[in-house]
Amino acid sequence: MSEQIRPITAVIMAGGKGERFWPMSRTHRPKQFLSLTGDGETMIQKTVRRLQGLVASEYIFVVTNANYMDLVKEQLPEIPAENLLQEPVARNTAPCIALAAAVITKRYGDAVMLVLPSDHVIRHVALCVDVLSRAIHAAAAGQNLVTIGITPTYPETGYGYIEYSRSTETPAGVYTVSSFKEKPDVNTARQYVESGRFLWNSGMFAWKASTYLAALEQYLPAVSAGAKALIAAYGTEQFPEILQTEFEKMPSESVDYGVLERADHIYTIPGSFGWDDVGSWPALRRVAKTDTNGNYRSGDVLTVGTKNSVFVGGKRLIAAVGVEHMIVVDTEDALLICDVDSAQDIKKMTEMLREQGRGELL
Repeated sequence: MSEQIRPITAVIMAGGKGERFWPMSRTHRPKQFLSLTGDGETMIQKTVRRLQGLVASEYIFVVTNANYMDLVKEQLPEIPAENLLQEPVARNTAPCIALAAAVITKRYGDAVMLVLPSDHVIRHVALCVDVLSRAIHAAAAGQNLVTIGITPTYPETGYGYIEYSRSTETPAGVYTVSSFKEKPDVNTARQYVESGRFLWNSGMFAWKASTYLAALEQYLPAVSAGAKALIAAYGTEQFPEILQTEFEKMPSESVDYGVLERADHIYTIPGSFGWDDVGSWPALRRVAKTDTNGNYRSGDVLTVGTKNSVFVGGKRLIAAVGVEHMIVVDTEDALLICDVDSAQDIKKMTEMLREQGRGELL
């Protein structure tokens, strides 16, 4: 890799609310700042740790919001304060990455950017780092937008899919993206997996800063205009004010819909490294240790004749007898009882609490 594109940078997106992990995930401490796998390390700490040897701490950036800035500082003291970027308002992933791209461009020129969510679990870190390293090389080789795809192991309906194909123009292990697919129903997901032509969309990306900014100019001109203003203002006293003004004007748009689904030169590198986006409580049965009956248990939990459930205890004992496919999460001010198959609807509960003006529980 040529020296011109160094240093390698990483952008960790940490502004999400994690509402499907209510009642443990709250507005003041969402799931990326929680330890959910029983080892005492939070999700965002795991994300940074797996970058060791690939990206130096001084080149890791975290994009979050004002509510979480103190949590980031507390949990990631190794990240320089100037690398903690604060979104003035929530505007989804495309503007989030644009903010990071603007700062990186001003500070380092045309550096390669790894873009990573803050709340995923990777069981085989060395394999993941190998895939990320190959993505860096592919991104550095041209104006390429590179995604990390996960080889599917079952017909998951909660993930988007990447359709990919081989190309004689790409290096070994790098494939051309044919299309992106929305979250499918179970029959469609089964067809995707059986075809061997689809990957799960992990939400991890690599590209040069200039590549992303050029894509914004072509596909999201309103975001591009804001990014240009941020580049011009960065390092001046006016930057905070301009950031506020320009970010508020940007449309709320995801990088997937706004850029990747429209752009050319989209590539993917398949990976099999024990990835899980830990999107809701049932995921803990996949990513953490379970008992002989398939139950995930954290805290003071006793079970009799109970199978394939998730129990997260607080100060009180949770005693479960003869139940299956249940989620029980006990906190000081709220108790969640949910069927495993209804876990995606927990967000509806948080919406109901919001409508009732019960913000102290959110």
